[in-house]
Amino acid sequence: MNFIPFPTLTTDRLILRKATKADGNEILFLRSDQSVNKYINRPPTNNLKDAEDFIEKIENGIQQGQNINWNITLKDDPKMIGTICLWNFSEDQKVGEVGYDLHPQFHGQGIMTEALKCVVNFGFRKLNLEKIEAYTHRENESSKRLLENNNFTLVPDKNDDDNEFNVVFETFPSRR
Repeated sequence: MNFIPFPTLTTDRLILRKATKADGNEILFLRSDQSVNKYINRPPTNNLKDAEDFIEKIENGIQQGQNINWNITLKDDPKMIGTICLWNFSEDQKVGEVGYDLHPQFHGQGIMTEALKCVVNFGFRKLNLEKIEAYTHRENESSKRLLENNNFTLVPDKNDDDNEFNVVFETFPSRR
């Protein structure tokens, strides 16, 4: 995959943009806050250096075509409030996985629905993906509802080998 030049995406209320070192404090919050990470199986980010290292890691992945990560901002405020990405592409580059997180202050406002629709459309229209998957904790009702409300369906017989507590959802271009 080629993500150069980086595609900034816009919606009615949002700008999905590239991460910068200036986003370090917000990345640190999202990757260390207990409520944000309640259902996510990842090591916590403990300090600003860890956050900056993560930004560098995703930038390297973007340069190598392995992932594309956007920071979510409101159009009238450049401060990031969440992230959304496409990553974990299949070898044939026909399947990708979507991942996301959002500052709790912005939950329940339809922001992630808006970002998810935009990124899924990008995946199907620009990257020509044939399927997008989402892995979420089986007890994360908000995430499951977000996916179901955006034309993802549960794949009951598929397991996440890295996290036994996850369930897998998928969507296809024909559902758009």
